[in-house]
Amino acid sequence: MSTGGDPGRTLAERLQSLRSSWAPEVKVSQVQLAKALTERKKTSASLISSWENGTELPPEERIDAIATFFCTRRSVESSPYRLIDERDLTADETTARARIARELRALREAATTSKRAAPPTIVGHGPWFYEEGPIMIVCAEPGKGEPQLDIDPDRSKLSRLADLDSLFELHGHLRAVNPDLEVQWASAWDMRETDWTKHLVLLGGIDWNKATQVAMRLTDVPVTQHSDDDDPSRGCFRVVTDDETESFTPAFEGEGEDRALVEDVGHFFRAPNPLNREKTITVCNGMYGSGVYGAVRTLTHDVFRDKNAGYLTERFAGKEAFSLLFRVQVLTGVVTTPDWTAPKTVLHAWPKA
Repeated sequence: MSTGGDPGRTLAERLQSLRSSWAPEVKVSQVQLAKALTERKKTSASLISSWENGTELPPEERIDAIATFFCTRRSVESSPYRLIDERDLTADETTARARIARELRALREAATTSKRAAPPTIVGHGPWFYEEGPIMIVCAEPGKGEPQLDIDPDRSKLSRLADLDSLFELHGHLRAVNPDLEVQWASAWDMRETDWTKHLVLLGGIDWNKATQVAMRLTDVPVTQHSDDDDPSRGCFRVVTDDETESFTPAFEGEGEDRALVEDVGHFFRAPNPLNREKTITVCNGMYGSGVYGAVRTLTHDVFRDKNAGYLTERFAGKEAFSLLFRVQVLTGVVTTPDWTAPKTVLHAWPKA
């Protein structure tokens, strides 16, 4: 993978390659490395992930510990993995440690200089980056999909779509990350045969977005969405496995006219497009529009997008298809961005670790 001359990306890829290919016969996970480095200073898997996806630079004092771990195979001879005391290193291991530390310090210095020279950019990075287009955002459209005559010259075509806040947020982010690619949008009712072979991003659930219903049916994800027209609060996401069936429902407070949604359930799902496996299908869904917007914001919000992207990288490494159900808090009508790394936020993850 080309780094495009980005020193920060070069350092991130070097750190990732040390962990993934330094000992081909041993798989060192971010969790295992974090536990070993914690012997010197508390370290988390999400912190390791931030170093490896380039959102954070490892501090100077961390480089010595990283070099110590990767300078000797004795670090992984027993479980849990550990750091060997520098005083116990052999001459060859001490030489290897110095070489690794020197290399990482040089890469870190170049990345630090580059960061000072240029502001950070989201172009070409993150889960919403695509190597090629086109990208089609498919929106829900309330109603039965019957043709509507646009008689009013002031009427916007967007006005017939649901989840406009999610569409506005995501379209802007996709254009920013992929400035050279075409980002299109359409109602699920307006999709043509060729549209199904593009990178698809589906907003909203099965009631109004029939494309989401089709995507869930054509893929292996064990998540289904259920609604109840007589009592919307009884709707839920349901997970059916060989072992059990679980249901996840939104939460309300108050009664009657004062009844308010305080917690929605969001769903983020990505898989190869079953009609063109060179492309992908991504679903951002919720029981309500709040959940849809929360699902979108997890990977666009400037505070949480890198942290949540790191969570995806760590949790679903090597997986083509994955799914997350999670809580979306709604505070006095304001949708807050979920932090997938926070305790009790993620309700269900597929595939299992």
